[in-house]
Amino acid sequence: MPKQFQLCEQPLIGFIATSNPARAKKFYGETLGLPLVSEDSSFALVFNAHGTMLFVSIVEKVSVAGYTVLGWQVPDITEAVKGLQEAGVQFHHYQGMPQDEFGIWMSPSGAKVAWFKDADGNTLSLSEHDESPRTPDQETTVAMPGSSIQ
Repeated sequence: MPKQFQLCEQPLIGFIATSNPARAKKFYGETLGLPLVSEDSSFALVFNAHGTMLFVSIVEKVSVAGYTVLGWQVPDITEAVKGLQEAGVQFHHYQGMPQDEFGIWMSPSGAKVAWFKDADGNTLSLSEHDESPRTPDQETTVAMPGSSIQ
């Protein structure tokens, strides 16, 4: 009996938009250090984000979301923030949210999160989670600024 197709066994592709491909190429490629895989000046830039394909779609106007659209899980968020700050990334401090001097917030679950914006104003994040193993049926909920999650 053939195995049923399941998306959980397929690689994920991430998408984000830019209205300025040259600026996005510099930000994702040089500032964040993602290798450029392909470039089509009328369609998209494609980066390798640690084995995940990241399409930076070229659009006329970016509609910036009021929430995080892309993030990276890192083993040491403080070191990651420092490294990106050295590359010119500025981390966002949200009013009324307890964050340390690096802009790192600790969620009720213990996850640490820091937010920054790309060249088009899209909100990106870094997060550090505990090392306890998780099964596919376990969900981790991280409250985001402006959300109603407690």
